[in-house]
Amino acid sequence: MLHARNQRITNKEHSPRVAEFRQELRRKIAAHAPKAGAHATAIRGLTLYRRTAPSPCYPAMYEPSLNVFVQGRKRITLAGTTYLCDESTFVLSSIDVPVVSQIVAASEDVPLLSLLLKLDMAVVREILSHEEFHAPDSSSPARGIAIGKTSVDLLKPYCRLMDLLDAPEDIPFLSNLIQREIVYRLLRGPLGERLRAIATLGDQSHRTARAIAWLIANYTKPLRVEDLAGVARMGMSTLHHHFRALTAMSPLQYQKQLRLVAARERMLVEGLDAASAAFEVGYESASQFNREYKRFFGQPPMRDIKVRRLAGSAMVSD
Repeated sequence: MLHARNQRITNKEHSPRVAEFRQELRRKIAAHAPKAGAHATAIRGLTLYRRTAPSPCYPAMYEPSLNVFVQGRKRITLAGTTYLCDESTFVLSSIDVPVVSQIVAASEDVPLLSLLLKLDMAVVREILSHEEFHAPDSSSPARGIAIGKTSVDLLKPYCRLMDLLDAPEDIPFLSNLIQREIVYRLLRGPLGERLRAIATLGDQSHRTARAIAWLIANYTKPLRVEDLAGVARMGMSTLHHHFRALTAMSPLQYQKQLRLVAARERMLVEGLDAASAAFEVGYESASQFNREYKRFFGQPPMRDIKVRRLAGSAMVSD
């Protein structure tokens, strides 16, 4: 990891109620995720996670989402900045961003328990249209991933959302209402401005997010930064500044990570050799691919894939 630093977090709520709601949410997640792994639910966008052992570092793509932890510890690294997650934290991702994750505390007796809710940006924009959210734009761009402390206001609607899994007939009507409340609480909280900047049409962060979406859809194609600036409707220097502020990397570095992660997945899942995977994701030189793969993952492609298969840990995103 490169010069990892912890995010300092302050929390105004230290009442026993926070611990009570956290314990309640812990019980609910454990009941609906009885086995290790990722558990999709009947609620659109909600996934539960149970991990029972520490893991090596592995790449993952974080979509716009809110990931709440109630037990265990996990480390998330974005371009040299490390975020430590424990039972009292949540992770807000306001854009699609490639990270490196590592579970650092989990066991059969005390598993890591978390839930991830994908954010519907149309809902975020609709809530922001209400008068009480009218506010001046942030003066400077902020990183597209952040960590915060869970509060009673956030844990309560999550507990009610989990209750719907025991009343599936109520999901179609009530889940949307509760998810709107969660977005509202998030926007009213200390990290709300992060989400506001991405969701607000015309904002520089929103335009940068549009360029990121184009890169994700077209990562196998040659990249000309001037064309990407055209997609974002920004000058090249402005795009570069905001892109780096949001993702901690340049557009070319971002594309490289997308390609390397995709190539690794093709080798793991589809059984491709390194050269075939390299060309499929847009590399023109197998030797360049091998060099960049080793630099990013720590060992050459086929050795890495062999180790991953022996460990039984194909790429997982959570």
